[in-house]
Amino acid sequence: MATCFATMTSSAPRNSLDQPLPSAAHHNLSLVLNKVGALPKQGTAFDIQNLLAGFIAGKSQQDYLAGQSIFSQGDPANAVFYVKSGKVKLTVVSMIGKEAVIAHLEAESFFGEASLAGEPLRSSSAHALESSTIVRIDKTAMENLLRRETKFAEQFLAYLLSRNNRMQADLVDHLFNSSEKRLARLLMMMANFDQKSKPIPVIANISQETLAEMVGTTRSRVSFFLNRFRDLGYIDYNRDGIHINNSLVNVVLHD
Repeated sequence: MATCFATMTSSAPRNSLDQPLPSAAHHNLSLVLNKVGALPKQGTAFDIQNLLAGFIAGKSQQDYLAGQSIFSQGDPANAVFYVKSGKVKLTVVSMIGKEAVIAHLEAESFFGEASLAGEPLRSSSAHALESSTIVRIDKTAMENLLRRETKFAEQFLAYLLSRNNRMQADLVDHLFNSSEKRLARLLMMMANFDQKSKPIPVIANISQETLAEMVGTTRSRVSFFLNRFRDLGYIDYNRDGIHINNSLVNVVLHD
């Protein structure tokens, strides 16, 4: 399903670039949870550090530098991975060579779990977005862990269901919202707004090309929207990254 995001189109009306946006103001983000393009919660985070520390068979840990490959599309799907620290980017490449970014994963996220469903080969590639520590758990070891640790199995299932809900919301967002609104929503999710964890007001430097790939638009349009958001007081950016103000929710709410 994720590979379809870059090519899907919709006849739903789009917002004009010339349409004025509301001025900056503070809003409670819980107000938008029932609207198209609302900010779904990330996959349910849970601490498994103690469990992994005591679990030895079939587990390994490796540090990755920014941009380093964790696995590639077409590799054998024989393990599940856990982001102990750092960030990971998942991408897919189509038959004609077009690449699309399908996810940015924060610390305490799992990926590669499709191997548990019998997927023989990786359908995506994973790269570290920054210096990251990744835990690798062999497929057989993960299956044994899920059978043995009932509480962990319940939390892992809740995590997968929550992330599936977010993927569905992402699809709805891509079908019905303008690229400007999709960019605003993406920035707010990356800054952890409307989640239990503390919001991150500053997003570390991320290229406009990557944002364009995730939103499904061009780099020039992303640049235009970022400048527009800054002029309206929704964001600010410098060498430290992009500073997100909660008033950016105005773009998500704006029709």
